[in-house]
Amino acid sequence: MADPHGYRPAPGSIPESPGVYRFRDRHGRVIYVGKAKNLRSRLNSYFADFAGLHPRTQSMLSTAAGVDWTVVGTEVEALQLEYSWIKEFSPRFNIRYRDDKSYPYLAVTLEEKFPRVMVTRGAKRRGTRYFGPYSHAWAIRETVDTLLRVFPVRTCSAGVFKRAGQIGRPCLTRRLEEQMREAAQAEEYERAARLRDDIQALARALERQAVVLGDGTDCDVIALAEDQLEAAVQVFYVRGGRVRGQRGWVVDKVEDVTAGELVEQFLGQVYGEDAVAAPAASGDAGDGEAAGGAGPGAARGSIPREVLVPVLPPAATAVEEWLCRRRGSRVSLRVPRRGDKKALLETVARNAAESLVQHKMRRASDLTTRSRALHEIQEALGLEQAPLRIECYDVSNLQGTNVVASAVVFEDGLARKSEYRRFSIKGTGGEGDVASIHEVISRRFRRYLEEREATGELDVLGDPAGQLAARDPEGGDPAAGRSGPAPLDSDGRPRKFAYPPNLVVVDGGPAQVDAAVRALDELGIDDIAVCGLAKRLEEVWLPGEDSPVILPRSSEGLYLLQRVRDEAHRFAITYHRAKRSKALAVSELDAVPGLGPARRATLLRHFGSVRKIAGATEGELAELPGIGPRLAGAVLAALSPGPGNGETGGGGTS
Repeated sequence: MADPHGYRPAPGSIPESPGVYRFRDRHGRVIYVGKAKNLRSRLNSYFADFAGLHPRTQSMLSTAAGVDWTVVGTEVEALQLEYSWIKEFSPRFNIRYRDDKSYPYLAVTLEEKFPRVMVTRGAKRRGTRYFGPYSHAWAIRETVDTLLRVFPVRTCSAGVFKRAGQIGRPCLTRRLEEQMREAAQAEEYERAARLRDDIQALARALERQAVVLGDGTDCDVIALAEDQLEAAVQVFYVRGGRVRGQRGWVVDKVEDVTAGELVEQFLGQVYGEDAVAAPAASGDAGDGEAAGGAGPGAARGSIPREVLVPVLPPAATAVEEWLCRRRGSRVSLRVPRRGDKKALLETVARNAAESLVQHKMRRASDLTTRSRALHEIQEALGLEQAPLRIECYDVSNLQGTNVVASAVVFEDGLARKSEYRRFSIKGTGGEGDVASIHEVISRRFRRYLEEREATGELDVLGDPAGQLAARDPEGGDPAAGRSGPAPLDSDGRPRKFAYPPNLVVVDGGPAQVDAAVRALDELGIDDIAVCGLAKRLEEVWLPGEDSPVILPRSSEGLYLLQRVRDEAHRFAITYHRAKRSKALAVSELDAVPGLGPARRATLLRHFGSVRKIAGATEGELAELPGIGPRLAGAVLAALSPGPGNGETGGGGTS
């Protein structure tokens, strides 16, 4: 990897003007494009404190071998050039949106003498006007069927139409509105009324959507849902107050971005394609047209008067001015705060969240995709076989207090939540995550060895004997040193956790990996592979290696490892918060004379929280075993608001 300081521009050589910059790798390929109001300030921020940068920015700088820039006059010009370069170079460290599915359009071939109406997908053609996108092809066909009852237009292919003309049976296109006016002028009122009814029927067919915004509003409503790895964007196209179309995109977050930056980049790609500037002869686009290829696009006339977004982009004024230039008239970019527009934005946001969930489910549940992910991990890590069982460990704490760890299990690429475990770390918090990883790996696999020795059975996947009980609300957490009844599978047998994984993943880099390997070595276990995955990094660390394994950003193997790591992190955070809350509750009861650990546990188990204890009556407290009237009064006195007791009246911490 390159040293960023090796290609850092000389001091004072970077202008303080607005502009766009490009980072290139050692082969000269553009890997990242960015814009700035002040090029010197922005570029210097990359080199001032490398350790303080986000890991993905560090990865980009380490991959790059040089940087150049182009000075422009305004922020708007910087936006235009940035979007142009992103489209031209497709930099690997820039976000690129892709459709979450292929959407159908209603197409009308305007350049033909007798225009044809058809349903189409894919790349757009000159001389054709597109309406959509629509969610379902059957919805378009139903509309066309209704249209044909009152408006006989050509739907056949060019070859069929030509043959029909040769035998004297061409399809004819009629202009109902002109005929209605001609009939009225000729005082053929009955015929004009029939034509009027036909036109109204056609209008009803094209306006089946309910009115969602009044005053004939034209706007695009954009919302997003995101997690650490991906984001989903949904757009509702509202024309004349009605939702005329809907479209969605998903994106891998290959760079560290805020929601506002996601919105800005999306607007640039959805409205920044060349089709916007195409000559009118190519055919005006219908609402929400998207250019073919990798990214979303728009066409002339598709930018509405108003664009509603969940959050304004950082350069909101410049983006709005750029949209105005693209449209040729005023465009308002804003966040709705109340009323129907805010309600519609919330609906679009729910669609975006559902789209993200469905995307992840499709990606995780597809057998072929999971098999490819496991094979990619096997190849990248040099494993003898695919890691059918993966265990991942993460540590969570707050400034060294209430230190906990989690263990999650994935089998055949799917989460096996019945096998998850939680650990309360026994070591001191000041020893750090490395010591905690060593402790939790030692405890988990020491128990595995004990269970295997006790049962005398082979390590067979799914073997029901030698059970390590899972966390149970009544029985405690055996992994944390407590015992309790083991939950059962659907067949009534205890669930199995006494066989080893093919791969252990730890959340962290070389230090955490070495700690896990050291723990296994101390137990004499040498047939379990170990790797580490640092948070939000694209690097996989193997024991004893100075350089990480780099999996492609689009790799299904990397995606699976990230899902496993993020699930372990989520599970650890949940346990840490619960433990911290419980510790806070206990501390408020510490000041009560005569209330020891057992009686505190009795109170908390019965009432559930300190707040509910404080709201109970003295009689309710006194009824509990070991409490009595005198201790009940002391508890309520300690928890009641009063001088020196603060908001809850609790005592100090122990």
